[in-house]
Amino acid sequence: MRASRLVTLLLLLQDRGRMTAQQLAEELEVSVRTVYRDVEALSTAGIPLYGDAGHAGGYRLVDGYRTRLTGLTEGEARAAFLAAVPGAAAELGLGEALAAAQLKLRAALPEPLREHAGRIQERFLLDAPGWYGGGTDRTPHLSAVAAAVWERRALLLRYRRWRAPEEIERRVEPYGLVLKAGRWYLVAAGPSGLRTYRVDQILGLRPLEKFAARGGFDLAAYWTSQLAGFRARLYTAEALVRLTPEGARRLGVTPTSHGWTEARIPIESIDHAHGEFLRLGTDIDVMAPTELRDRIAATVRALAARYTG
Repeated sequence: MRASRLVTLLLLLQDRGRMTAQQLAEELEVSVRTVYRDVEALSTAGIPLYGDAGHAGGYRLVDGYRTRLTGLTEGEARAAFLAAVPGAAAELGLGEALAAAQLKLRAALPEPLREHAGRIQERFLLDAPGWYGGGTDRTPHLSAVAAAVWERRALLLRYRRWRAPEEIERRVEPYGLVLKAGRWYLVAAGPSGLRTYRVDQILGLRPLEKFAARGGFDLAAYWTSQLAGFRARLYTAEALVRLTPEGARRLGVTPTSHGWTEARIPIESIDHAHGEFLRLGTDIDVMAPTELRDRIAATVRALAARYTG
Protein backbone atom coordinates (compact mmCIF):
# COMPACT_ATOMS: atom_id res chain seq x y z
CA MET A 1 0.00 0.00 0.00
CA ARG A 2 2.78 2.44 0.92
CA ALA A 3 4.79 1.58 -2.21
CA SER A 4 1.77 2.43 -4.36
CA ARG A 5 1.33 5.73 -2.48
CA LEU A 6 4.99 6.65 -2.99
CA VAL A 7 4.67 6.08 -6.73
CA THR A 8 1.49 8.18 -6.81
CA LEU A 9 3.19 10.99 -4.89
CA LEU A 10 6.10 10.92 -7.34
CA LEU A 11 3.78 11.01 -10.36
CA LEU A 12 1.79 13.88 -8.86
CA LEU A 13 4.93 15.98 -8.55
CA GLN A 14 6.00 15.02 -12.06
CA ASP A 15 2.59 15.91 -13.49
CA ARG A 16 1.83 19.13 -11.58
CA GLY A 17 5.17 20.56 -10.59
CA ARG A 18 5.39 22.17 -7.14
CA MET A 19 2.83 20.99 -4.57
CA THR A 20 2.55 21.75 -0.87
CA ALA A 21 2.45 19.04 1.76
CA GLN A 22 -1.19 19.92 2.41
CA GLN A 23 -2.09 19.55 -1.28
CA LEU A 24 -0.33 16.18 -1.44
CA ALA A 25 -2.06 15.04 1.73
CA GLU A 26 -5.47 15.90 0.28
CA GLU A 27 -4.72 14.11 -3.01
CA LEU A 28 -3.39 11.00 -1.27
CA GLU A 29 -6.01 11.11 1.52
CA VAL A 30 -3.39 10.87 4.25
CA SER A 31 -2.10 13.18 6.96
CA VAL A 32 0.51 15.88 6.35
CA ARG A 33 2.81 13.98 8.73
CA THR A 34 2.55 10.94 6.46
CA VAL A 35 3.49 13.09 3.48
CA TYR A 36 6.62 14.26 5.32
CA ARG A 37 7.61 10.64 5.95
CA ASP A 38 6.92 9.66 2.33
CA VAL A 39 8.98 12.55 0.97
CA GLU A 40 11.86 11.58 3.27
CA ALA A 41 11.61 7.98 2.04
CA LEU A 42 11.77 9.08 -1.60
CA SER A 43 14.78 11.34 -0.92
CA THR A 44 16.56 8.47 0.86
CA ALA A 45 15.89 6.28 -2.18
CA GLY A 46 17.71 8.80 -4.38
CA ILE A 47 14.74 10.61 -5.96
CA PRO A 48 15.86 14.20 -6.69
CA LEU A 49 13.12 16.19 -5.02
CA TYR A 50 13.43 19.13 -2.71
CA GLY A 51 11.24 21.43 -0.64
CA ASP A 52 10.95 25.22 -0.66
CA ALA A 53 10.09 26.93 2.61
CA GLY A 54 7.65 29.76 2.99
CA HIS A 55 4.05 30.55 2.09
CA ALA A 56 4.55 29.87 -1.65
CA GLY A 57 6.82 26.90 -1.07
CA GLY A 58 6.26 23.21 -1.54
CA TYR A 59 7.87 20.09 -2.87
CA ARG A 60 9.05 19.65 -6.45
CA LEU A 61 11.31 17.43 -8.55
CA VAL A 62 14.59 18.66 -9.94
CA ASP A 63 14.01 20.15 -13.39
CA GLY A 64 14.37 17.57 -16.15
CA TYR A 65 13.81 14.54 -13.93
CA ARG A 66 11.17 12.08 -15.17
CA THR A 67 10.38 8.72 -13.65
CA ARG A 68 9.78 5.64 -15.75
CA LEU A 69 7.39 4.19 -13.18
CA THR A 70 4.33 4.65 -15.41
CA GLY A 71 3.39 1.01 -16.03
CA LEU A 72 -0.35 0.37 -15.61
CA THR A 73 -1.73 -2.39 -13.43
CA GLU A 74 -4.36 -4.71 -14.91
CA GLY A 75 -7.21 -2.84 -13.20
CA GLU A 76 -5.83 0.53 -14.28
CA ALA A 77 -5.53 -0.63 -17.89
CA ARG A 78 -9.17 -1.76 -17.86
CA ALA A 79 -10.24 1.54 -16.36
CA ALA A 80 -8.27 3.59 -18.89
CA PHE A 81 -10.57 2.37 -21.65
CA LEU A 82 -13.57 3.65 -19.68
CA ALA A 83 -12.06 7.10 -19.18
CA ALA A 84 -14.71 8.73 -21.39
CA VAL A 85 -17.46 7.42 -19.12
CA PRO A 86 -16.27 7.91 -15.50
CA GLY A 87 -19.68 6.96 -14.13
CA ALA A 88 -19.45 3.60 -15.89
CA ALA A 89 -16.01 2.97 -14.42
CA ALA A 90 -17.33 3.74 -10.94
CA GLU A 91 -20.29 1.38 -11.39
CA LEU A 92 -17.90 -1.41 -12.37
CA GLY A 93 -15.82 -0.79 -9.24
CA LEU A 94 -12.95 0.81 -11.20
CA GLY A 95 -13.26 4.41 -10.03
CA GLU A 96 -10.00 4.47 -8.04
CA ALA A 97 -8.18 2.50 -10.74
CA LEU A 98 -9.37 5.00 -13.34
CA ALA A 99 -7.96 7.93 -11.35
CA ALA A 100 -4.62 6.13 -10.96
CA ALA A 101 -4.51 5.21 -14.66
CA GLN A 102 -5.21 8.76 -15.77
CA LEU A 103 -2.48 10.08 -13.48
CA LYS A 104 0.03 7.60 -14.91
CA LEU A 105 -0.98 8.37 -18.47
CA ARG A 106 -0.63 12.11 -17.89
CA ALA A 107 2.77 11.62 -16.24
CA ALA A 108 4.00 9.65 -19.25
CA LEU A 109 3.04 12.38 -21.73
CA PRO A 110 5.38 15.19 -22.79
CA GLU A 111 4.48 18.61 -21.44
CA PRO A 112 2.53 19.95 -24.49
CA LEU A 113 0.36 16.83 -24.69
CA ARG A 114 -0.14 16.86 -20.93
CA GLU A 115 -1.53 20.39 -21.10
CA HIS A 116 -3.78 19.36 -24.01
CA ALA A 117 -5.10 16.38 -22.05
CA GLY A 118 -5.84 18.63 -19.10
CA ARG A 119 -7.83 21.04 -21.29
CA ILE A 120 -9.88 18.16 -22.66
CA GLN A 121 -10.84 17.05 -19.16
CA GLU A 122 -11.72 20.62 -18.22
CA ARG A 123 -13.93 21.27 -21.24
CA PHE A 124 -15.56 17.99 -22.28
CA LEU A 125 -17.67 15.54 -20.30
CA LEU A 126 -19.65 12.53 -21.48
CA ASP A 127 -22.68 11.83 -19.27
CA ALA A 128 -24.13 8.58 -20.63
CA PRO A 129 -27.29 8.00 -18.51
CA GLY A 130 -30.59 9.50 -19.57
CA TRP A 131 -32.26 12.43 -17.83
CA TYR A 132 -34.81 10.35 -16.01
CA GLY A 133 -32.50 7.70 -14.63
CA GLY A 134 -32.94 7.16 -10.91
CA GLY A 135 -30.29 8.20 -8.46
CA THR A 136 -30.34 4.89 -6.59
CA ASP A 137 -28.32 1.82 -7.50
CA ARG A 138 -30.62 -0.07 -9.88
CA THR A 139 -27.97 -2.61 -10.89
CA PRO A 140 -26.81 -4.17 -7.61
CA HIS A 141 -25.35 -7.21 -9.40
CA LEU A 142 -23.29 -5.25 -11.93
CA SER A 143 -19.94 -5.70 -10.17
CA ALA A 144 -20.45 -9.46 -9.87
CA VAL A 145 -21.46 -9.70 -13.53
CA ALA A 146 -18.42 -7.66 -14.56
CA ALA A 147 -16.16 -9.95 -12.54
CA ALA A 148 -17.63 -12.97 -14.31
CA VAL A 149 -17.02 -11.31 -17.69
CA TRP A 150 -13.37 -10.59 -16.79
CA GLU A 151 -12.78 -14.11 -15.48
CA ARG A 152 -14.80 -15.97 -18.15
CA ARG A 153 -16.84 -17.56 -15.37
CA ALA A 154 -20.31 -18.99 -15.94
CA LEU A 155 -23.26 -17.68 -13.91
CA LEU A 156 -26.49 -19.16 -12.65
CA LEU A 157 -28.97 -16.30 -13.02
CA ARG A 158 -32.38 -15.64 -11.56
CA TYR A 159 -33.84 -13.31 -14.15
CA ARG A 160 -37.06 -11.33 -14.55
CA ARG A 161 -38.42 -11.04 -18.10
CA TRP A 162 -41.49 -9.48 -19.68
CA ARG A 163 -43.32 -12.68 -20.74
CA ALA A 164 -44.48 -15.68 -18.75
CA PRO A 165 -42.94 -17.25 -16.85
CA GLU A 166 -41.70 -13.88 -15.66
CA GLU A 167 -39.03 -15.27 -13.34
CA ILE A 168 -36.60 -17.85 -14.73
CA GLU A 169 -33.35 -19.51 -13.69
CA ARG A 170 -30.71 -20.00 -16.33
CA ARG A 171 -27.03 -20.92 -16.63
CA VAL A 172 -25.21 -18.49 -18.91
CA GLU A 173 -21.65 -17.90 -20.08
CA PRO A 174 -20.93 -14.12 -20.02
CA TYR A 175 -19.17 -12.71 -23.09
CA GLY A 176 -19.44 -8.96 -22.59
CA LEU A 177 -21.15 -5.93 -21.10
CA VAL A 178 -22.66 -3.04 -23.08
CA LEU A 179 -23.72 0.36 -21.71
CA LYS A 180 -26.55 1.73 -23.86
CA ALA A 181 -28.38 4.96 -22.94
CA GLY A 182 -27.48 4.60 -19.27
CA ARG A 183 -28.55 0.95 -19.04
CA TRP A 184 -26.22 -2.07 -18.76
CA TYR A 185 -26.77 -5.16 -20.91
CA LEU A 186 -25.08 -8.55 -20.56
CA VAL A 187 -24.30 -10.54 -23.70
CA ALA A 188 -24.11 -14.20 -22.74
CA ALA A 189 -24.40 -17.67 -24.23
CA GLY A 190 -27.24 -19.82 -22.86
CA PRO A 191 -29.18 -22.96 -23.78
CA SER A 192 -30.53 -21.31 -26.96
CA GLY A 193 -27.39 -19.46 -28.05
CA LEU A 194 -26.26 -15.87 -27.55
CA ARG A 195 -28.79 -13.64 -25.85
CA THR A 196 -28.88 -10.14 -24.34
CA TYR A 197 -29.95 -9.66 -20.71
CA ARG A 198 -30.68 -6.42 -18.90
CA VAL A 199 -28.45 -6.34 -15.83
CA ASP A 200 -31.05 -4.43 -13.80
CA GLN A 201 -33.47 -7.35 -14.31
CA ILE A 202 -31.13 -9.86 -12.68
CA LEU A 203 -32.71 -10.88 -9.36
CA GLY A 204 -29.82 -13.00 -8.13
CA LEU A 205 -26.78 -14.87 -9.34
CA ARG A 206 -24.24 -17.49 -8.36
CA PRO A 207 -20.76 -17.76 -9.91
CA LEU A 208 -19.99 -21.18 -11.39
CA GLU A 209 -17.00 -22.78 -13.08
CA LYS A 210 -14.84 -21.08 -15.69
CA PHE A 211 -15.63 -21.70 -19.36
CA ALA A 212 -13.76 -21.63 -22.65
CA ALA A 213 -15.04 -18.78 -24.82
CA ARG A 214 -15.81 -19.48 -28.46
CA GLY A 215 -13.20 -18.11 -30.84
CA GLY A 216 -13.83 -15.18 -33.13
CA PHE A 217 -16.57 -13.54 -31.07
CA ASP A 218 -16.73 -9.78 -31.70
CA LEU A 219 -18.81 -7.92 -29.12
CA ALA A 220 -19.10 -4.72 -31.19
CA ALA A 221 -20.20 -6.64 -34.30
CA TYR A 222 -22.73 -8.67 -32.30
CA TRP A 223 -24.23 -5.54 -30.75
CA THR A 224 -24.45 -3.79 -34.13
CA SER A 225 -26.33 -6.76 -35.60
CA GLN A 226 -28.67 -6.84 -32.59
CA LEU A 227 -29.50 -3.16 -33.03
CA ALA A 228 -30.17 -3.65 -36.73
CA GLY A 229 -32.46 -6.59 -36.01
CA PHE A 230 -34.23 -4.66 -33.25
CA ARG A 231 -34.97 -1.76 -35.57
CA ALA A 232 -36.18 -4.12 -38.30
CA ARG A 233 -38.57 -5.79 -35.85
CA LEU A 234 -39.59 -2.48 -34.31
CA TYR A 235 -40.74 -0.60 -37.41
CA THR A 236 -43.20 -2.90 -39.15
CA ALA A 237 -45.38 -0.29 -40.88
CA GLU A 238 -45.38 3.31 -42.05
CA ALA A 239 -47.60 6.37 -41.91
CA LEU A 240 -48.18 9.01 -44.57
CA VAL A 241 -48.16 12.45 -42.94
CA ARG A 242 -47.95 16.16 -43.70
CA LEU A 243 -45.70 18.27 -41.50
CA THR A 244 -45.21 21.95 -40.83
CA PRO A 245 -41.57 23.14 -40.82
CA GLU A 246 -41.55 22.77 -37.01
CA GLY A 247 -43.06 19.27 -37.24
CA ALA A 248 -40.48 18.27 -39.82
CA ARG A 249 -37.70 19.53 -37.57
CA ARG A 250 -39.00 17.59 -34.57
CA LEU A 251 -39.28 14.36 -36.58
CA GLY A 252 -35.93 14.84 -38.30
CA VAL A 253 -37.48 15.20 -41.76
CA THR A 254 -35.94 17.53 -44.35
CA PRO A 255 -38.57 20.17 -45.29
CA THR A 256 -39.37 20.40 -49.01
CA SER A 257 -40.80 23.91 -48.80
CA HIS A 258 -41.73 26.70 -46.39
CA GLY A 259 -45.21 25.19 -46.10
CA TRP A 260 -46.31 21.61 -45.53
CA THR A 261 -43.96 18.69 -46.22
CA GLU A 262 -45.34 15.26 -47.10
CA ALA A 263 -43.38 12.30 -45.73
CA ARG A 264 -43.61 8.58 -45.04
CA ILE A 265 -42.64 7.80 -41.43
CA PRO A 266 -41.78 4.26 -40.15
CA ILE A 267 -43.98 3.32 -37.19
CA GLU A 268 -43.85 0.56 -34.62
CA SER A 269 -47.61 0.14 -34.25
CA ILE A 270 -50.86 2.10 -34.39
CA ASP A 271 -50.85 2.49 -30.59
CA HIS A 272 -47.27 3.76 -30.46
CA ALA A 273 -47.67 6.13 -33.41
CA HIS A 274 -50.89 7.48 -31.91
CA GLY A 275 -49.08 8.65 -28.79
CA GLU A 276 -46.00 9.92 -30.61
CA PHE A 277 -47.89 11.91 -33.24
CA LEU A 278 -50.25 13.51 -30.71
CA ARG A 279 -47.18 15.13 -29.14
CA LEU A 280 -46.72 17.14 -32.34
CA GLY A 281 -50.13 18.79 -31.96
CA THR A 282 -51.08 20.91 -34.97
CA ASP A 283 -47.67 20.46 -36.61
CA ILE A 284 -48.73 17.13 -38.11
CA ASP A 285 -51.61 15.94 -40.32
CA VAL A 286 -51.89 12.14 -40.49
CA MET A 287 -53.21 11.05 -43.89
CA ALA A 288 -52.75 7.26 -43.67
CA PRO A 289 -53.31 4.62 -42.46
CA THR A 290 -56.99 5.34 -41.95
CA GLU A 291 -57.09 3.52 -38.61
CA LEU A 292 -54.39 5.80 -37.20
CA ARG A 293 -56.05 8.96 -38.57
CA ASP A 294 -59.41 7.93 -37.05
CA ARG A 295 -57.79 7.15 -33.66
CA ILE A 296 -56.15 10.57 -33.52
CA ALA A 297 -59.37 12.32 -34.63
CA ALA A 298 -61.35 10.52 -31.89
CA THR A 299 -58.78 11.54 -29.27
CA VAL A 300 -58.85 15.16 -30.41
CA ARG A 301 -62.68 15.22 -30.23
CA ALA A 302 -62.59 13.73 -26.72
CA LEU A 303 -60.05 16.33 -25.60
CA ALA A 304 -62.07 19.16 -27.12
CA ALA A 305 -65.20 17.95 -25.35
CA ARG A 306 -63.36 17.69 -22.03
CA TYR A 307 -61.86 21.16 -22.14
CA THR A 308 -64.91 22.99 -23.55
CA GLY A 309 -67.60 21.21 -21.51
